[in-house]
Amino acid sequence: MNWTARRHAAADDAWPAGRREQRKRATRELLIDTATRMSLEHGFDEITVAEIARACGVATATVYNYFPSKESMIFDVPETLLDKLRAELTNPTSTAVEAMLAILDGVLDDLVTWLAEQDEQTRAADTALRIEAMVRDTPALQVHSLRLLSRMTDAAREALASRTGKPSHDPELRIAAAALAGLWPVQADASCRHLEHTTSPEDLRKAVAADVRRAARVLEHGLATSI
Repeated sequence: MNWTARRHAAADDAWPAGRREQRKRATRELLIDTATRMSLEHGFDEITVAEIARACGVATATVYNYFPSKESMIFDVPETLLDKLRAELTNPTSTAVEAMLAILDGVLDDLVTWLAEQDEQTRAADTALRIEAMVRDTPALQVHSLRLLSRMTDAAREALASRTGKPSHDPELRIAAAALAGLWPVQADASCRHLEHTTSPEDLRKAVAADVRRAARVLEHGLATSI
């Protein structure tokens, strides 16, 4: 899971306009920024929710109004993204693979836009890579990552059941949902790999999208013809 992609997947359209909602969004972003910075500086396991709250000038209970756990402050899959996944996968005008690629393209757009907006793109890319390394090396965050992938797989399976009329426990739907959700870590891994070497945000977009589409072709044509 890519932190910057997760953060910017919950973009402006996920938040209603209005002063109260703007304040809530600002508090949420402050908590994310502070938890991430403190985790990189001291280690995720070495800080507490209470310490994050104190650094943000809010009560510990306030943190839990926004996030169910410390792990979810570092990265999460917003409900808005899961809602988009369900909507795309139940859309009869596109195949299931095309629907998943549309979701992933949107997440990639968010990452590329974020990177392009940074004054120091090399430093921003390095920060994103450090966060990914922290996730990879921290058992609690790894467990959280697997839970997020499971939530995405479940959402895909429910959508495919609605699309096909088959029961959600159908073995074909289970393997199809797992395969579609598996494109998410493929994109996250490709984003990290190419962040280290690409020279511009647009080059990053092209390189990552190409890798994801290579993986998607395995789903479209099957293992027998692809491997």
